[in-house]
Amino acid sequence: MLGRIPILGVGPVVENGAWPAKGFHGEVVPFSATAFREGHDLIGVGLVLGAPDGTTVRRRMTMLTPGTDRWGTTALLDQPGTWRFHIEAWADDVATWWHAARIKVPAGIDAESMLAAGVRLLSRAAGVQPDASVGALLADAARRLGDTASPATDRLEVLGHSGLVERLTTGPLRGGVEPLRRLVTASRGFEVLVERERSGVGSWYEFFPRSVGAVRHDDGSWSSGTFRTAESRLPEIARMGFDVVYLPPIHPIGLAYRKGPDNALEAGPNDPGSPWAIGSPEGGHDAIHPDLGTEADFRHFLRSAEAEGLEVALDLALQASPDHPWVEEHPEWFTRLPDGSIAYAENPPKKYQDIYPVNFDDDPDGIRAEVLRIVRHWVAAGVRIFRVDNPHTKPADFWEWLIHTVNAEHPDVVFLAEAFTRPAVMQTLAKAGFQQSYSYFTWRNTKPELEDFLDSISHETDAFMRPNLFVNTPDILTTYLQFGGRPAFKIRAAIAATGAPLWGVYSGFELFESVARSGAEEYIENEKYEYRPRDFAAAEAAGDSLAPYLTMLNGVRRRHPALRQLRNLHVHASEDDAVLVFSKHLDAEFTGTGESDAVIVVANLDPHSVRETLVHLDLPAIGLPSGTQMEVTDAVSGQSWLWGAVNYVRLDAFHEPVHILSVKAV
Repeated sequence: MLGRIPILGVGPVVENGAWPAKGFHGEVVPFSATAFREGHDLIGVGLVLGAPDGTTVRRRMTMLTPGTDRWGTTALLDQPGTWRFHIEAWADDVATWWHAARIKVPAGIDAESMLAAGVRLLSRAAGVQPDASVGALLADAARRLGDTASPATDRLEVLGHSGLVERLTTGPLRGGVEPLRRLVTASRGFEVLVERERSGVGSWYEFFPRSVGAVRHDDGSWSSGTFRTAESRLPEIARMGFDVVYLPPIHPIGLAYRKGPDNALEAGPNDPGSPWAIGSPEGGHDAIHPDLGTEADFRHFLRSAEAEGLEVALDLALQASPDHPWVEEHPEWFTRLPDGSIAYAENPPKKYQDIYPVNFDDDPDGIRAEVLRIVRHWVAAGVRIFRVDNPHTKPADFWEWLIHTVNAEHPDVVFLAEAFTRPAVMQTLAKAGFQQSYSYFTWRNTKPELEDFLDSISHETDAFMRPNLFVNTPDILTTYLQFGGRPAFKIRAAIAATGAPLWGVYSGFELFESVARSGAEEYIENEKYEYRPRDFAAAEAAGDSLAPYLTMLNGVRRRHPALRQLRNLHVHASEDDAVLVFSKHLDAEFTGTGESDAVIVVANLDPHSVRETLVHLDLPAIGLPSGTQMEVTDAVSGQSWLWGAVNYVRLDAFHEPVHILSVKAV
């Protein structure tokens, strides 16, 4: 049912309130609604926002685009927990009168009648002020407006210069100068679930602990890296500015149908197998591979990571090798083929004979209880982030139940969905509770693709989905990276690190690893199936490492609060079909420094050329009035330039293909 003043299209709202919208601690969230009334009288619109601690925040909303009846404001959500909000609209008599008076009085149309109406409004406003001094100002303004000894136009002009009308029509909803409100109408209530900052902000680094410190012997056998040797990698990861270390599965690996190098059907005696083929007689999802160490060693690894300022994300892959204890203990958890064998995993044309998918249909309660037990086990060990493998191959209602159950006990636990699947499925998983999601970023490389992608993640799915822009994974080595050379690595890293507050790299990216299996977007000598020790220090000493560039990117993210927000991205124009331009801006009210923050990213997407073009900036989108000049300083090169709305750029892919520009008005 419509209220006296219709309020429609409230946001952020997910499926008409079926799930709460999402926010993270410290996120600046835009709120919006469509509101209007009949005729030409003006209205006021406001946000009423209830914090988890019971306090109420009220913010006046402004028209987003004239003539659209779309209103908006932003609010900093600075407490974790459930926030509740609704939108209010009311007849704004002062704004209506002021609009008419500025037209009629200078034209001599009913001038004294218009001013008399203004006297009544100001007198009413004076009578409702909690602050007596403000009431006195309004009463005096009413007296001056009604003084017929002065020309009508002069009285109106004096009132306009006083600023009182502006305070009445744009001031706060409560306190200070109170607007005169009639026909007050409220929307229904909605919720925003605000989770901890790491749920929405973080730089991820993925590596296989078995590869760090692995040694190959003369006879071809290997000594695996361990949690203790893997700790040696943590200081460098932290020095590059990463926040989260993600480990592929650390559990025992099955022997039956173990895969060899590059997914070969037969493994040799020295092949370690895929960590995703979980389970052996030594244990399943609650056990640790003996080659990596003990649970005490894992806890030591967690403490070492914490000492470096890193959180550890653990893989949660709900599947089993043929040797997993589940296969004998719970055969009903798997799909049987007509010949009695268990169906192995497939992602055509890929086949994973070493993995049995779990079937949730025959014993859903038993599976739920077991998975909850496993998650609780690792939470008790100190894990607070889980990267979930292929969640789209399990029932969505299972994930909704699991995440909500775990978060009810441990609100700080974060789940990342590795769901490279259809949009509807991926988005439903996010709505159901996943705090983070992989995205299609890896396959968005052209200017139109990236413009559409960046606009979509920041303005279309932002109420429920937090994309983590991984540039590569053990499974994904895109043709752009295969054939783009070193410039391609810089371009992709720069866009990922600045385009979203969540991004990640898989180990080896900083070494420009780009050789794929023939005809595939997958690494040759894939670390999923073999040890892959790397000499990062030697590469950096020789100048063959991207580590300094990654360090710079993460440093820029830390210095600029605008880059730690998702919903503030704005795409700008360039005259070259390979030059992408976008910005992020945060008002001074929300930065914590007292100054606004703006970053402009200009990227040459062609890793094989030099591009020269004109960039056209929407200055209000970066917090500057039209016509303003600004000083921009490039975080990559350190150079500064004086810019305006239209600017020449030259980006040499073989030198520096991306500008990351901080903005200072002059």
